[in-house]
Amino acid sequence: MAEHTRRTVLRGTAGLAATGALVGTGAGTGASAVAAGPATELTIRHYPFMEGVFAPVTEELTAFDLPVTGRVPRELNGRFLRNGPNVLGLEDPRAHHWMLGDGMVHGVRLRDGRAEWYRNRWVRSSQVARKLGETYPGPVPAEDFACNTHVIPHRGRILALQESGPLPYELDGELGTVGTYDFRGTLEGAFAAHTKYDAFADELHAIAYHPDWDHVRHLVVDGSGRIARTHRIPVAGAPMMHDFALTERYVVVFDLPVTFDAAAAGAGAPVPYVWNRKHPTRVGVMPRTGGPVRWFGIDPVFYSHTLNAYDEGESVVIDLMAYPAPFYVAGRGSDGPYDARTARLERWSVDLRHGRVRQRVLDDRPQEFPRVNEARVARRHRYGYTAAAAGMTAAYVTPDGAAPPDDAFSDGLVKHDLLRGTTQVHRLPRGAAAGEAVFVPRDPGDRRAAEDDGYTLAYVHNPDRGLADLVILAAQDFTGEPVARIQLPGRVPLGFHGSWIPDA
Repeated sequence: MAEHTRRTVLRGTAGLAATGALVGTGAGTGASAVAAGPATELTIRHYPFMEGVFAPVTEELTAFDLPVTGRVPRELNGRFLRNGPNVLGLEDPRAHHWMLGDGMVHGVRLRDGRAEWYRNRWVRSSQVARKLGETYPGPVPAEDFACNTHVIPHRGRILALQESGPLPYELDGELGTVGTYDFRGTLEGAFAAHTKYDAFADELHAIAYHPDWDHVRHLVVDGSGRIARTHRIPVAGAPMMHDFALTERYVVVFDLPVTFDAAAAGAGAPVPYVWNRKHPTRVGVMPRTGGPVRWFGIDPVFYSHTLNAYDEGESVVIDLMAYPAPFYVAGRGSDGPYDARTARLERWSVDLRHGRVRQRVLDDRPQEFPRVNEARVARRHRYGYTAAAAGMTAAYVTPDGAAPPDDAFSDGLVKHDLLRGTTQVHRLPRGAAAGEAVFVPRDPGDRRAAEDDGYTLAYVHNPDRGLADLVILAAQDFTGEPVARIQLPGRVPLGFHGSWIPDA
């Protein structure tokens, strides 16, 4: 069996799982790695993305009939899943990068008003299977990796996703790994960490990139579950494209100055992607059906995630998270991403008639992981949801381990009313770091229901218990007491993205 090392994974940028990352947490370990320096001294080095709220869990758990404070809505029948890096068998933290952690999916099964079970399972790539002493079935893919970035439902399947190289991994309903998935034999090359499902068109869209390509690929998966269309967009310099935007008429890609560095890769850099001041920063707009891309130059900035996008006359409007330049994806001595300032919610309006991009800040408080009612993807939306985790922000802003002022950051979930320009914050206690808030409609079949008629679900660290809770909020009573707080038997480290997987 071929041995696929971290270098192989990095060549496909599997390590660049997500640039802003937040989700449920654990009690702080407070431990710092000690690395041998000159013979006469020891150098204390912090690894903030291996400590505290990020500390990986060490075992897989299964628990049934979970304790609940409040009431689980009986209409919530399905699984709430979240993916994230959870390194397994790490021998030397100096050789590790936070985003390279083996993927672990955490899940809670809800049915008929009960929290039936909690499970956490590593995605069984060939490397993970070997570390666990298990047999990997079948041939090993060329760029195998335990996908650690997202987990989505698609055509009755559950798919763990990773960008730029590795195939998605399919999971079963109890989070066991079925195997790699190539969309019924139609996927050639890399896939993506972020997809957009247009419910009206019944299409799944993705933007795939790879450091060896001179282009990126717009992939469209049709109702049969096959990749029906592939559009190649020429792009120079091998930039990282973690996310993108979709409207009824257009696909929007972001060509940013974070590019692959072959020299760094050859020198063994943990993540060979650098802030490239010579690379232009631009937004590309292409018809969904393919065709020429119109490029619009903007000042340097780092964009991480899209909340949603829509068409407005002859403009394309994108609500997204942006970091002021420069942004060091590989970190600056922190073994994780770094920025001197925090992410903020912005609106970019691409004026197709006059050929310009208007940018304005909607909310400048520290936050990440924007989500929308999935029924509104590619259509005009009113509401959006983000997460604020003080531990996450502190790790980004102070990668040397220095602590910011106690009142600098807070923990909570944020609901944005983008029509009125107002926000509501569900505040959480100190140390109760919250993850990505996923909106679930109360009645998915009711097309007349209000856009925020439903619930938001998020994993939240409970500092009193030192473990995680699944918190369910009524989206229309966002600042009120949770409808339900489900006690989990373990921690959920800060991680990446998740989905609600409804019963068929």
